[in-house]
Amino acid sequence: MADWVRDARHHFRLYRRLLGAQARSQLVYRTAFLLDAAAAALVTATEFAAFALVLPRFGSFSGWSLGEVALLYGIAELAFVLMDIVFGGYDAPTLSGHVRTGSFDTFLLRPVPLPLQIFGSDFALRRLTRVVLAVGIVGYGVAGVDVAWTIGDVLLMAASVLGMIAFFGGLFVVGGTLTFWTVQSVEAMNVLTYGGRTLISYPMDIYGTWLRRTFTYLIPAAFLSYFPVLHVLGRPLPDGLPHWAAFLPMVVGPLLLAAAFAFWRVGVRHYHGAGN
Repeated sequence: MADWVRDARHHFRLYRRLLGAQARSQLVYRTAFLLDAAAAALVTATEFAAFALVLPRFGSFSGWSLGEVALLYGIAELAFVLMDIVFGGYDAPTLSGHVRTGSFDTFLLRPVPLPLQIFGSDFALRRLTRVVLAVGIVGYGVAGVDVAWTIGDVLLMAASVLGMIAFFGGLFVVGGTLTFWTVQSVEAMNVLTYGGRTLISYPMDIYGTWLRRTFTYLIPAAFLSYFPVLHVLGRPLPDGLPHWAAFLPMVVGPLLLAAAFAFWRVGVRHYHGAGN
């Protein structure tokens, strides 16, 4: 067996143990966990329910039906929650806490790959309720759109979700890396992460031209969900873009994630600790 295969299996076992320890610690107080899990899903459920109740009064939302918006909203929510579960350790508020308290130094001293420790340092089991809720919204959207689904459409939606996980995960890594210099989390990153997730949950054509083009060509968030959903619904892409632009999530997300980890390596090399 090749050495890299053995190493990969060993690291995967370590990762599972880290996640298992996190899960067991969170399940010690079952009532508190159930309340946290319910609260984690409440905001999303309330937000979508309010929108779903209001939209029928207007018939459509900038030409989008409730089922179409549900599909767009659901895949954005599903991707972001899955990303939050996987990349939670890189979230700037979490990582800045390690930097401030000096616990990040203990990560550097352990004979375990640093990224593996960060990935396994913040596994919030309560977010799984949001995953279930997001899957339900996606299912509602799939049932509510007039689309003859093909394998290609399903694969495109899956690629969109994976692309968003990589894209927003990359933003988490960049935001966490910045705390090596700023110590505190950079609020501007929240505009790109949580704000970006909210923005792409709705049709981009409801926004002003400058905002839509900013999150299309400068910050390519529109490529992640809006374009794939347009393609599946049989609608043309904006600005006369070719149809193949709908398949770019599988490129945009991984490219940003790779660049983010390159920046992470630079940050780790220049990390000197926050002092106390």
